[in-house]
This record gives sequence, C-alpha cells and structure tokens, in this order.
Amino acid sequence: MLAYGFMAPSLLLFGLFLFYPLLKSVYLSLHLTDPRGRIAAFAGLDNFRELFLSERFYQSLKVTLSFTLLTVPTCILLALLLAALTQSKLRGMRIFQFIFSLPIAISFGTGSVIWMMLFHPTVGTLNYFLGLVGASPVGWLTDPAWALLSVSLMTVWMTLGFNYIVLLSGLQGVPEELYESAKIDGSGPIRTFLQVTLPLVSPTLFFVAIVSVIGAFQTFGQIHILTKGGPMYTTDVIVYNIYQDAFVNFRFGIGSAQALVLFAIILILTLLQFAFLEKKVHYQ
Repeated sequence: MLAYGFMAPSLLLFGLFLFYPLLKSVYLSLHLTDPRGRIAAFAGLDNFRELFLSERFYQSLKVTLSFTLLTVPTCILLALLLAALTQSKLRGMRIFQFIFSLPIAISFGTGSVIWMMLFHPTVGTLNYFLGLVGASPVGWLTDPAWALLSVSLMTVWMTLGFNYIVLLSGLQGVPEELYESAKIDGSGPIRTFLQVTLPLVSPTLFFVAIVSVIGAFQTFGQIHILTKGGPMYTTDVIVYNIYQDAFVNFRFGIGSAQALVLFAIILILTLLQFAFLEKKVHYQ
C-alpha cells in the first residue's frame, strides 16, 4: 500500500493526461462531431475508411517517412562524430562540448524563428552568402524542391544537442583500460573506434535511434512556423495533417482516427527496432 501511495500522483497524472485522451480519441474516432467537438452521429469505422482512401493521408505519410530518413541518420551520425572528436580531456574541449550542446537549450519555437530569418529569400543570411559566391538565391521554404530539406536541416541542428549529450556520455563511459589494451595490441584509432568503441556504445545508439524516430514522427512545431505544410503539401507531415483536420477543419473524428493510426505506426516501428536492432546491441 505504501508503494501504491507513492505511485498515486504519477498514476493520476498519467491517467489525466495520457490514458483519458487516448480513450477519448478512440471514442471520437468512431463518431462524427460538430465544429464545437460535440458528438453529432455514430460513424463506426467510416472515419478510418475515409482516411485510408484519402490520397492526402498517404502523401503526408510519405513526407513523414522522407523527413525521418533525412533527419534521424544524419543527426545521429553527426552527433556521434562530434562526440568522438570532443570526448578527450584536452584543454579547451569543454568549450566545444558547451557549443555543441547549446541547441538543447533552445525551444523549437525560438529555433524556428531564428532559421526563418536565415531562410528569408531576400534578406536571409544563407542567400546573402550564396550571392557572395555568385550563386542564385534559393527559395528555401517556398520552393517545393527545397522546403523539406530546409526544415530537415533546421531539425538536425535543433536535435543535435540532445543526441550529442547522450552519445558523449556513452563514449565517456567506455573504460580507458580498453583503449590502452587496444593501443598495446597495435590497433589504430579507426579500428579501435569500430571494434571497441561502437560495440560498447551500441546501447546508447539504440536508445537515441528509438527516441529520434519517435520524435521525427511527432514533428509539428517547426512545420507550423516555417511552412504550414507547404508549398504544395511537400512538408505536410502526419501530425500537421492531424492538426489541420481537427483544429482547422473541425473534423475531430477523422483527426482522432488519424492520431490512432499514427500511434499504431510508431508502435510498430518501435517494435521492429527492438526486434532487429537490439540483436546488434552489446550490453556488456
């Protein structure tokens, strides 16, 4: 009873902000609603049927997958590279560790506004430097060919801080004795990193990969601020599509159905990662 007493506040918060909204979403997904969110009629599985027959849903799913492939591997590899280069205790490394960790202190809203100014087509810094080298200005957020890449670039920078801190902690947890033994055996830096460091840091990489994929599928803030799903739906990720259906078009039923489908997709991807990637993780 004492243990349940200590758990009660957390269970109450989970029930209020997680389990109740989940059950409410299931309920709304089976009904049609008016603009105020009140139940208008029972729809059964019609919302799901309409969703799976919608071309825009598959378009948003494709955009979300592309966004995930552009951001997750890039950010993990870049964070791992920076962590490997700055894990030593040489003088001045603390400054670089602070700089590379800095994005974690910036909210997505603030970061999006900063990058919006950088991406500005006429007064933006990026196009200014392109002009200095004689290149034509780029419509970073207005050109369908560049919009998703631009948002992905901003997202990589924003998530780099968290990944860098976690991976740096994992690298610093590798015993120094192993590096000394590898050096005595004649192993070079690259071979040591591939055969000693990577296996020992694989649990950290596995954690970062799962968290990053879930975060990529839940992306909303930078899309809403920078592109609002445009141009021509090239940045219309699933969560922004849910926002449009539920809170702009007031179709709470179809929005709830899409949210449940997104939950199922994330759950399946997480289980697949555990099924295939965890086999390559060395916990000892």
